[in-house]
Amino acid sequence: MKTELHPAVERGHASHGWLDTYHSFSFATYFNPAREQFGCLRVLNDDTVAGGTGFDLHPHNNMEIISIVTQGALEHRDSMGNTQVINSGEVQVMSAGTGIYHAEYNHSETEPIQFFQIWIFPRERGLRPRYDQAFIENKEVSGKLVTLVTPDNRQVDGALWIHQDAYISTLQIDANHSFEYVIHIPGNGVFVMVTEGIAEMGNQVLNQRDAIAVSVAESFKVQAIGNSRLLFIEIPMK
Repeated sequence: MKTELHPAVERGHASHGWLDTYHSFSFATYFNPAREQFGCLRVLNDDTVAGGTGFDLHPHNNMEIISIVTQGALEHRDSMGNTQVINSGEVQVMSAGTGIYHAEYNHSETEPIQFFQIWIFPRERGLRPRYDQAFIENKEVSGKLVTLVTPDNRQVDGALWIHQDAYISTLQIDANHSFEYVIHIPGNGVFVMVTEGIAEMGNQVLNQRDAIAVSVAESFKVQAIGNSRLLFIEIPMK
């Protein structure tokens, strides 16, 4: 098994007043040649948006975009005609494909919103754009992996899907308990982030927002030191 630690303090950071954002990989004005992507995972942004603000209309193409809202509500509008609100506990997927425009705003005028935005390269270019969302949080049981996103040909009940052999999952785990993650597709790697709490993997202690990139493995074990929540992004390495 090959691992690479991604400490939270080494992420790119930008504060624009209305937006406070951390980048696990090179993005916008943050560039790190050692942190451009992990396999097909291109972006993992940790965004907090102030009330009454947001991202104005902007374009995307040939990218699978996933948003996981952990606090507040995200208002979405796009050129496909979708107007939606994604609440805490919900997940949104958008296949940008041949090209779309969308805008994202904090649905509240006063309270901040926090969400993770993930970009994954699709299996092929020039696909038809699509949109979907689902409520996931009520499926969480301590020690049980909750699948948020799957490949389009391996759908799990209630999970969303994208045009890539990728899985996105979350795990809530109590202190002093362990969990073994089994790779779904041989050859895939997994980017693991501790989104809440503190956990251990091998000889690495991972505090909140620390991450570790795992490759050349069939499975691996994580141990919760305190009550924790983890995000697993499994993706092809080529």
